[in-house]
Amino acid sequence: MVAVTGAQAIIRLPFSESDAMPVEAPDIVEVETTRVACDGGGGALGHPKVYLEMGDEGFVECPYCDRRFVLKAETH
Repeated sequence: MVAVTGAQAIIRLPFSESDAMPVEAPDIVEVETTRVACDGGGGALGHPKVYLEMGDEGFVECPYCDRRFVLKAETH
């Protein structure tokens, strides 16, 4: 079902939120440096190794596997 109001279209899907697949929370890894590397951790089942920089946020998320690297509190 599609309802059009003004310039926007609202699409109603034929299933409810309870039908959605459960999403596992990403891994959270505490680190002591603002520059980290991530390869997905699964060996051949992982992903290409990427190097990530936290900047001022105190955390960074891998764009491949959503693993979150968090700077340890005493490191700030």
